[in-house]
Amino acid sequence: MAVDNHPRSLTFSTSYNFRDVGGYAGLGGRTVSWRRLFRADSLHRLKGADLTAFQELGVRTVIDLRRPFEVEQHGRVPHSDGLDYRNLVLEHVDWDSVELSPDLPHERWLADRYLNFAEDGRAGLAAALGVIADPATSPVVVHCMAGKDRTGVVCALTLSLLGVSDADIARDYALTEVAMASLTAYLLQTKPELVHDKYHMFDCPQDAMLLFLQDLRERHGSVEKYVREIGLNDEQLGSMRRHLLTPA
Repeated sequence: MAVDNHPRSLTFSTSYNFRDVGGYAGLGGRTVSWRRLFRADSLHRLKGADLTAFQELGVRTVIDLRRPFEVEQHGRVPHSDGLDYRNLVLEHVDWDSVELSPDLPHERWLADRYLNFAEDGRAGLAAALGVIADPATSPVVVHCMAGKDRTGVVCALTLSLLGVSDADIARDYALTEVAMASLTAYLLQTKPELVHDKYHMFDCPQDAMLLFLQDLRERHGSVEKYVREIGLNDEQLGSMRRHLLTPA
């Protein structure tokens, strides 16, 4: 359950899926802190009043999960004094190469893609979670192209480590559904090839995230055991919980 002390969705004219992940109930009755971790779609379009509003958030670090060709093709968040940009690539199988069988439930197809992130993208996930765990980097924005899948997995792992329930994590993931209408409308006008015949990639069913978290635990024992396997240590986990949860 979330405590709404701040607006969750932040409105920009050229960024369609920018949200605060704070306010959710976490470990020991503590709450995920507001204005410490944001999730977003690609930030390369920020300019003018949007860029000013973004800078006023005081963001110190931007984690860009996209692959180099995506950054080269679309651009990156504008340079700004004091802003640390990190392109921490989350490797994965190209989704265009994965058949969408009509016999496979869509949420299962998405959950399988997220499991692929967890296996092929270990290095990127470990690096991103390590940055998020460091209070000196906060506030942090983590983003990919749409802010749904790669970003969704990083945020799901972070929130789970903070003790947020799977139900709240899945609801947070599904909030992207609202943003997808504006983003797909923009892409249809500017880069229709990114949308045509790919509408199934823009859905955000809660069950996809629930299946992913369930499967990750079945494979690795727990989310915490998984992140330890990929390289996070006690100090990083403790730091993440200290600075991203409100005081006890």
